[in-house]
Amino acid sequence: MKLLIISGRSGSGKSSALNMLEDLGFYCVDNLPASLLPALALQSFKSETRTTSQSKVAVSIDARNNHDELSQFPTIFQNIPADIDTNIIYLDADNNTLIKRFSETRRKHPLSSGSVSLSEAIIQEAGLLDSIAQMADIIIETSKMTFHELREIISDRISDKPAGEMSLLIQSFGYKSHIPVDSDFVFDVRCLPNPYWNKALRPYNGNDKEIIEYLGKEEDVATMIDSIINYLTIWLPKFKQTNRSYTTISIGCTGGQHRSVFVANALYQHFKHQMEIIQIRHRELRKKNTA
Repeated sequence: MKLLIISGRSGSGKSSALNMLEDLGFYCVDNLPASLLPALALQSFKSETRTTSQSKVAVSIDARNNHDELSQFPTIFQNIPADIDTNIIYLDADNNTLIKRFSETRRKHPLSSGSVSLSEAIIQEAGLLDSIAQMADIIIETSKMTFHELREIISDRISDKPAGEMSLLIQSFGYKSHIPVDSDFVFDVRCLPNPYWNKALRPYNGNDKEIIEYLGKEEDVATMIDSIINYLTIWLPKFKQTNRSYTTISIGCTGGQHRSVFVANALYQHFKHQMEIIQIRHRELRKKNTA
Protein backbone atom coordinates (compact mmCIF):
# COMPACT_ATOMS: atom_id res chain seq x y z
CA MET A 1 0.00 0.00 0.00
CA LYS A 2 1.14 3.55 -0.74
CA LEU A 3 0.13 6.43 1.56
CA LEU A 4 0.86 10.04 0.63
CA ILE A 5 0.43 12.90 3.08
CA ILE A 6 -0.05 16.26 1.35
CA SER A 7 0.59 19.35 3.43
CA GLY A 8 1.64 22.95 3.02
CA ARG A 9 0.46 26.49 3.51
CA SER A 10 -2.93 27.60 2.24
CA GLY A 11 -2.75 28.73 -1.37
CA SER A 12 0.34 26.64 -2.17
CA GLY A 13 -1.56 24.19 -4.41
CA LYS A 14 -2.61 21.36 -2.08
CA SER A 15 -6.11 21.07 -3.55
CA SER A 16 -4.69 20.91 -7.06
CA ALA A 17 -2.21 18.25 -5.96
CA LEU A 18 -4.95 16.18 -4.36
CA ASN A 19 -7.06 16.41 -7.53
CA MET A 20 -4.07 15.27 -9.61
CA LEU A 21 -3.47 12.30 -7.34
CA GLU A 22 -7.12 11.33 -7.64
CA ASP A 23 -6.66 11.32 -11.42
CA LEU A 24 -3.66 9.01 -10.88
CA GLY A 25 -5.83 6.48 -9.08
CA PHE A 26 -5.37 7.53 -5.45
CA TYR A 27 -8.20 7.41 -2.92
CA CYS A 28 -8.08 11.00 -1.60
CA VAL A 29 -9.22 12.53 1.68
CA ASP A 30 -9.10 16.30 2.18
CA ASN A 31 -8.44 17.80 5.63
CA LEU A 32 -8.23 14.54 7.54
CA PRO A 33 -7.85 15.08 11.32
CA ALA A 34 -4.21 14.22 11.99
CA SER A 35 -5.11 11.91 14.88
CA LEU A 36 -7.07 9.66 12.49
CA LEU A 37 -4.12 9.13 10.16
CA PRO A 38 -2.86 5.82 11.70
CA ALA A 39 -6.40 4.40 11.76
CA LEU A 40 -7.04 5.33 8.13
CA ALA A 41 -3.71 3.81 7.09
CA LEU A 42 -4.44 0.58 8.94
CA GLN A 43 -7.99 0.30 7.59
CA SER A 44 -6.84 0.97 4.03
CA PHE A 45 -4.08 -1.61 4.43
CA LYS A 46 -6.61 -4.23 5.55
CA SER A 47 -8.94 -3.30 2.67
CA GLU A 48 -6.12 -3.86 0.19
CA THR A 49 -6.41 -7.61 0.69
CA ARG A 50 -10.02 -7.45 -0.54
CA THR A 51 -9.89 -4.77 -3.22
CA THR A 52 -7.36 -2.61 -5.04
CA SER A 53 -9.51 0.53 -4.65
CA GLN A 54 -7.55 1.67 -1.58
CA SER A 55 -4.07 0.41 -2.42
CA LYS A 56 -3.06 4.05 -3.01
CA VAL A 57 -4.28 6.67 -0.52
CA ALA A 58 -3.55 10.42 -0.34
CA VAL A 59 -4.63 12.66 2.53
CA SER A 60 -4.36 16.40 3.04
CA ILE A 61 -3.34 17.66 6.47
CA ASP A 62 -2.99 21.41 6.93
CA ALA A 63 -3.77 24.42 9.12
CA ARG A 64 -7.48 23.62 9.18
CA ASN A 65 -6.58 20.73 11.50
CA ASN A 66 -6.74 20.85 15.27
CA HIS A 67 -3.62 22.79 16.24
CA ASP A 68 -2.80 20.55 19.19
CA GLU A 69 -2.84 17.55 16.87
CA LEU A 70 -0.57 19.34 14.40
CA SER A 71 1.98 19.93 17.17
CA GLN A 72 1.88 16.19 17.89
CA PHE A 73 2.23 15.17 14.26
CA PRO A 74 5.68 13.51 14.60
CA THR A 75 4.29 11.22 17.31
CA ILE A 76 1.13 10.49 15.31
CA PHE A 77 3.23 9.70 12.25
CA GLN A 78 5.23 7.11 14.18
CA ASN A 79 2.01 5.17 14.83
CA ILE A 80 1.47 4.47 11.13
CA PRO A 81 2.27 0.77 10.47
CA ALA A 82 5.88 0.45 9.33
CA ASP A 83 5.01 -1.86 6.43
CA ILE A 84 2.97 0.88 4.72
CA ASP A 85 4.94 2.90 2.16
CA THR A 86 4.35 6.40 3.54
CA ASN A 87 5.67 9.68 2.13
CA ILE A 88 5.08 13.34 2.92
CA ILE A 89 4.84 15.97 0.18
CA TYR A 90 5.01 19.57 1.39
CA LEU A 91 3.93 22.38 -0.93
CA ASP A 92 4.86 25.99 -0.33
CA ALA A 93 5.23 29.39 -2.00
CA ASP A 94 6.74 32.71 -0.96
CA ASN A 95 4.64 35.04 1.18
CA ASN A 96 3.98 37.58 -1.57
CA THR A 97 2.73 34.88 -3.94
CA LEU A 98 0.39 33.46 -1.30
CA ILE A 99 -1.00 36.93 -0.55
CA LYS A 100 -1.56 37.54 -4.26
CA ARG A 101 -3.34 34.20 -4.71
CA PHE A 102 -5.70 34.91 -1.83
CA SER A 103 -6.37 38.42 -3.14
CA GLU A 104 -7.20 37.07 -6.59
CA THR A 105 -9.53 34.33 -5.34
CA ARG A 106 -10.97 36.42 -2.46
CA ARG A 107 -10.88 33.36 -0.25
CA LYS A 108 -10.54 33.69 3.51
CA HIS A 109 -7.36 32.31 5.05
CA PRO A 110 -8.16 29.70 7.75
CA LEU A 111 -6.07 31.57 10.33
CA SER A 112 -7.11 35.15 9.49
CA SER A 113 -9.64 37.01 11.63
CA GLY A 114 -10.60 40.50 12.67
CA SER A 115 -7.42 40.72 14.72
CA VAL A 116 -5.11 38.69 12.43
CA SER A 117 -4.31 40.08 8.98
CA LEU A 118 -3.73 37.89 5.93
CA SER A 119 0.02 38.49 5.96
CA GLU A 120 0.20 37.65 9.68
CA ALA A 121 -1.88 34.49 9.14
CA ILE A 122 0.45 33.29 6.38
CA ILE A 123 3.48 33.73 8.65
CA GLN A 124 1.75 31.99 11.58
CA GLU A 125 0.80 29.09 9.33
CA ALA A 126 4.45 28.41 8.49
CA GLY A 127 5.23 27.91 12.18
CA LEU A 128 2.15 25.77 12.70
CA LEU A 129 3.16 23.36 9.91
CA ASP A 130 6.90 23.44 10.55
CA SER A 131 7.05 19.96 12.11
CA ILE A 132 5.44 18.47 8.97
CA ALA A 133 7.71 20.48 6.66
CA GLN A 134 10.76 19.20 8.52
CA MET A 135 9.67 15.61 7.95
CA ALA A 136 8.79 16.04 4.26
CA ASP A 137 10.27 13.66 1.69
CA ILE A 138 9.66 16.21 -1.06
CA ILE A 139 9.23 19.99 -0.80
CA ILE A 140 7.71 21.58 -3.90
CA GLU A 141 8.03 25.35 -4.30
CA THR A 142 5.06 26.49 -6.41
CA SER A 143 5.59 30.28 -6.53
CA LYS A 144 6.59 30.30 -10.20
CA MET A 145 5.05 26.98 -11.14
CA THR A 146 2.13 26.46 -13.49
CA PHE A 147 -0.64 23.95 -12.89
CA HIS A 148 0.80 21.72 -15.61
CA GLU A 149 4.32 21.86 -14.14
CA LEU A 150 2.99 20.86 -10.72
CA ARG A 151 1.05 17.99 -12.25
CA GLU A 152 4.13 16.81 -14.14
CA ILE A 153 6.35 16.85 -11.05
CA ILE A 154 3.84 14.96 -8.92
CA SER A 155 3.19 12.42 -11.67
CA ASP A 156 6.90 11.88 -12.33
CA ARG A 157 7.98 11.55 -8.71
CA ILE A 158 5.07 9.68 -7.19
CA SER A 159 2.93 7.56 -9.46
CA ASP A 160 5.21 4.63 -10.28
CA LYS A 161 7.72 4.48 -7.42
CA PRO A 162 7.86 0.97 -5.94
CA ALA A 163 7.84 0.70 -2.16
CA GLY A 164 11.29 0.73 -0.57
CA GLU A 165 13.13 2.15 -3.57
CA MET A 166 14.87 5.51 -3.63
CA SER A 167 13.93 7.72 -6.55
CA LEU A 168 16.76 9.90 -7.90
CA LEU A 169 16.03 13.09 -9.82
CA ILE A 170 18.84 14.92 -11.60
CA GLN A 171 17.80 18.37 -12.73
CA SER A 172 19.45 21.36 -14.35
CA PHE A 173 18.44 24.91 -13.48
CA GLY A 174 19.46 28.55 -13.91
CA TYR A 175 20.47 30.67 -10.95
CA LYS A 176 18.61 33.57 -12.57
CA SER A 177 15.37 31.77 -11.68
CA HIS A 178 16.28 30.68 -8.12
CA ILE A 179 17.62 27.39 -6.75
CA PRO A 180 15.01 24.57 -6.73
CA VAL A 181 13.69 24.27 -3.18
CA ASP A 182 13.40 20.49 -3.41
CA SER A 183 17.18 20.12 -3.91
CA ASP A 184 19.09 17.74 -1.66
CA PHE A 185 22.44 18.43 -3.37
CA VAL A 186 23.24 21.57 -5.37
CA PHE A 187 26.31 21.76 -7.59
CA ASP A 188 27.29 25.13 -9.06
CA VAL A 189 28.94 24.80 -12.50
CA ARG A 190 29.14 28.52 -13.31
CA CYS A 191 32.94 28.33 -13.11
CA LEU A 192 33.01 26.25 -16.32
CA PRO A 193 33.52 27.77 -19.80
CA ASN A 194 30.25 29.36 -20.92
CA PRO A 195 29.07 28.73 -24.51
CA TYR A 196 26.72 31.70 -24.16
CA TRP A 197 29.58 34.10 -24.91
CA ASN A 198 30.10 32.44 -28.29
CA LYS A 199 27.40 33.99 -30.48
CA ALA A 200 27.42 31.00 -32.80
CA LEU A 201 26.65 28.67 -29.87
CA ARG A 202 24.25 30.90 -27.94
CA PRO A 203 21.03 29.68 -29.63
CA TYR A 204 21.72 26.04 -28.75
CA ASN A 205 21.34 24.20 -25.45
CA GLY A 206 23.15 21.40 -23.65
CA ASN A 207 21.18 18.75 -25.51
CA ASP A 208 22.46 19.92 -28.91
CA LYS A 209 25.54 18.39 -30.54
CA GLU A 210 27.14 21.83 -30.96
CA ILE A 211 27.23 22.36 -27.18
CA ILE A 212 28.09 18.71 -26.49
CA GLU A 213 31.13 18.96 -28.77
CA TYR A 214 32.19 22.31 -27.30
CA LEU A 215 31.95 21.34 -23.62
CA GLY A 216 33.11 17.79 -24.25
CA LYS A 217 36.54 19.10 -25.22
CA GLU A 218 37.02 21.16 -22.05
CA GLU A 219 39.25 19.55 -19.41
CA ASP A 220 37.64 21.50 -16.54
CA VAL A 221 34.22 20.20 -17.54
CA ALA A 222 35.42 16.59 -17.44
CA THR A 223 37.10 17.19 -14.07
CA MET A 224 33.94 18.75 -12.63
CA ILE A 225 31.79 15.82 -13.79
CA ASP A 226 34.25 13.27 -12.38
CA SER A 227 34.37 15.09 -9.05
CA ILE A 228 30.57 15.17 -8.73
CA ILE A 229 30.33 11.49 -9.70
CA ASN A 230 32.95 10.52 -7.12
CA TYR A 231 31.15 12.47 -4.40
CA LEU A 232 27.71 11.03 -5.20
CA THR A 233 29.09 7.50 -5.56
CA ILE A 234 30.17 7.69 -1.93
CA TRP A 235 27.10 9.34 -0.45
CA LEU A 236 24.06 8.19 -2.44
CA PRO A 237 24.29 4.65 -1.00
CA LYS A 238 24.40 6.18 2.49
CA PHE A 239 21.15 8.03 1.80
CA LYS A 240 19.57 4.87 0.42
CA GLN A 241 20.53 2.94 3.57
CA THR A 242 18.49 5.39 5.66
CA ASN A 243 15.34 4.41 3.71
CA ARG A 244 15.22 7.76 2.00
CA SER A 245 12.48 7.78 -0.65
CA TYR A 246 13.53 10.71 -2.85
CA THR A 247 16.82 12.44 -3.56
CA THR A 248 17.21 15.42 -5.88
CA ILE A 249 20.52 16.46 -7.43
CA SER A 250 20.41 19.99 -8.85
CA ILE A 251 23.03 21.31 -11.28
CA GLY A 252 23.02 25.06 -11.78
CA CYS A 253 24.57 27.52 -14.21
CA THR A 254 23.63 31.12 -14.94
CA GLY A 255 20.75 30.60 -17.36
CA GLY A 256 20.17 26.86 -17.14
CA GLN A 257 20.60 26.38 -20.88
CA HIS A 258 24.12 25.10 -21.61
CA ARG A 259 26.54 23.99 -18.89
CA SER A 260 24.04 22.71 -16.32
CA VAL A 261 22.14 20.75 -18.98
CA PHE A 262 25.34 19.15 -20.28
CA VAL A 263 26.59 18.19 -16.81
CA ALA A 264 23.17 16.91 -15.67
CA ASN A 265 22.98 14.71 -18.76
CA ALA A 266 26.44 13.30 -18.06
CA LEU A 267 25.46 12.44 -14.48
CA TYR A 268 22.25 10.81 -15.68
CA GLN A 269 24.11 8.67 -18.20
CA HIS A 270 26.49 7.50 -15.46
CA PHE A 271 23.99 6.75 -12.69
CA LYS A 272 21.20 5.27 -14.82
CA HIS A 273 23.13 1.99 -14.75
CA GLN A 274 23.24 2.02 -10.94
CA MET A 275 19.82 3.35 -9.90
CA GLU A 276 16.55 1.52 -10.50
CA ILE A 277 14.51 4.74 -10.49
CA ILE A 278 16.21 7.76 -12.02
CA GLN A 279 14.83 10.77 -13.87
CA ILE A 280 16.29 13.76 -15.67
CA ARG A 281 14.66 17.19 -15.83
CA HIS A 282 15.87 20.43 -17.40
CA ARG A 283 13.80 23.10 -15.65
CA GLU A 284 14.55 26.12 -17.81
CA LEU A 285 14.29 24.17 -21.07
CA ARG A 286 10.87 22.90 -20.02
CA LYS A 287 9.74 26.44 -19.33
CA LYS A 288 10.79 27.51 -22.82
CA ASN A 289 9.03 24.55 -24.43
CA THR A 290 5.76 25.26 -22.60
CA ALA A 291 5.88 29.05 -23.00
